[in-house]
Amino acid sequence: KEQAYPYIMESATYLKNITTLKNERRYLLLSSSPEYNENSVSAWFDNWTNFDLSLAHFLFQAATEVSTAMGKPQEAENWLKCKAQLPHYATDETGLQVAVNLPMKHSHRHMSPYMAIYPLDLLDINNPQEKELIESSLDHIKKLGTRAWVGYSFAWMACLHARAKQGKEAVTNLRKFAQNFCSSNSFHLNGDQKDGQYSDFTYRPFTLEGNFAFAQGIHELLIQSKNNYVEVFPALPAEWATASFKNLRTMGGFIVSAEKKENKIVLLKITATEDGTFRIFEPKALMHISTKKLIQRDNTIQYVKLKKGQTVNLCSL
Repeated sequence: KEQAYPYIMESATYLKNITTLKNERRYLLLSSSPEYNENSVSAWFDNWTNFDLSLAHFLFQAATEVSTAMGKPQEAENWLKCKAQLPHYATDETGLQVAVNLPMKHSHRHMSPYMAIYPLDLLDINNPQEKELIESSLDHIKKLGTRAWVGYSFAWMACLHARAKQGKEAVTNLRKFAQNFCSSNSFHLNGDQKDGQYSDFTYRPFTLEGNFAFAQGIHELLIQSKNNYVEVFPALPAEWATASFKNLRTMGGFIVSAEKKENKIVLLKITATEDGTFRIFEPKALMHISTKKLIQRDNTIQYVKLKKGQTVNLCSL
């Protein structure tokens, strides 16, 4: 937190200074969405795009959290007020729009309007009030098709599907990426290497982000950290009833290994690298394997407090 504090404060202060207040709402005078309208003049808007707005929400929230962690409650309150002054996301029946009164009108390689779903975790499929918006957004992307996508679009979309608990769709996009947008040495080539089966782009520029996004897509199927809790096996396809992973790191510095058989968690091993509380969203009650005692629960979240270096082994009832 000491290292992050000055950088977050500088960024949040800059954002606060370049936005203006109108009727108690904070606005950005000029906003854009990456490569929408091919970076022409029409790609710039005099109102928030959902891309910039989601980043603003995220930054002011981060400033609030790091100020609290540094023991500066008044500063945290001021940043939280800035966040509350931001408008709501632009939405309609298609879900999240590109900008106010502008739904995504065509297939597009960037999923930037949907940053609030992933990777910023500002919208959560486990929140009933946000579930419909997330699903409507992904349904609309699907209707627009993939002809203007490039390789990383498929990997990015897999992560979005995983966050929406649409495991089958996530795996389908990961397979398309691996089979059509990679060379024999596994390098991501951006264009569709099977004569445009899924995309109109068939060129071969090598980029790294697609491979990284693919790896993250697999990670998102297995474990997710979001909104101060963790979810294990949140988005596996129904046919993956048996699965396992080892030593994946979550928020809070926890190292987690897990195994499930026939959709039941038979081992959840958690090791703390710092003192903290491991919080997990899991419908089935979790208990300590050794004592058979249930861990504590707070509504939909179960939790266990750990000291640095401590390990617990849990399973579900």
